[in-house]
Amino acid sequence: MTGGLIGCGAFICGLLGAWTVARYAEKLCLMDVPSSRSSHSCPTPKGGGVGILAAFVLFSLVGSLSRIAVCGATILALISFQGDKQELTPTFRLLVQFTCAFLALWGIECESGLHLSWGARVLLVPAFVIFIVGTANFYNFMDGINGIAGMTGIVGFAGLTWWAFSMGRTDIGTASLALAGGCAGFLPMNVPQARVFMGDIGSVLLGFCFGLFVVGLAESFLDFVVLCSLLFTFYADELCTMLQRFKQGDSFFQPHRKHLYQVLVNEMGTAHWKVSLSYGVVQALIFGMILFLSRYGLFAVCTALILCFGIWVLVDARIKHKAWG
Repeated sequence: MTGGLIGCGAFICGLLGAWTVARYAEKLCLMDVPSSRSSHSCPTPKGGGVGILAAFVLFSLVGSLSRIAVCGATILALISFQGDKQELTPTFRLLVQFTCAFLALWGIECESGLHLSWGARVLLVPAFVIFIVGTANFYNFMDGINGIAGMTGIVGFAGLTWWAFSMGRTDIGTASLALAGGCAGFLPMNVPQARVFMGDIGSVLLGFCFGLFVVGLAESFLDFVVLCSLLFTFYADELCTMLQRFKQGDSFFQPHRKHLYQVLVNEMGTAHWKVSLSYGVVQALIFGMILFLSRYGLFAVCTALILCFGIWVLVDARIKHKAWG
């Protein structure tokens, strides 16, 4: 199956899934009622990422991605979908996420060529699992305004698609293309006016798969760092906000509106689509720069990323000071 057919099929899945949820949200108990922590002002359907899940499952099986990995990601997405309908405790969510991450990583190792010695397993597998779970939660936390999760998904998984196919990893390449296409199909239902939100079923799935695919594709620590730069904007915003909240003594599980993207929309009055598009552009530019610098080695790449994060921290502080005084 050609890349064009996969992309078009995934686009249709993403669009139809979002439309269906938007149409029947009240019957499915999938209405998001705004609170003081929300960036929207009227009840809106959520769970529209179900089409992205459908695209992922369908084309991952076509592309021969590890069935175990597909199973782990799907179980997590479906339980996250339940979380869109009712409150799930953080402990239960983390238990499911860690279990599914271990399962999916095992599938990638067994069937996709990531062969580790026992010593490497003891050292790396726990770190990989934490990375995958952390990325899933970061992505979920960053899905707070119209278009940001979909736009970031298009750029991030398009980059993974290119990398995977250039390495001959058609399994991960096909799955990544399906996720990028699914995000593109979802986007018209979410911007500029949100007719439906992606929900945890979409955002957790995207973050989980991104982390899993980075681990599956990286053949060295340099590769790992370069691929992580594809999600720089999400990592930077979340880490910066976590550090600020830690200093203030806030609970990490308490909802808030302190991310930079939230401040830009809620306090500064910037349109959702402008912020989301800006994040996507910065994301693509930073990956391009890091990819270019990778020819000069790990030191050059890490130095550039540290400088970029430092600039992010300064911009973040300046904007929040202007917004809050």
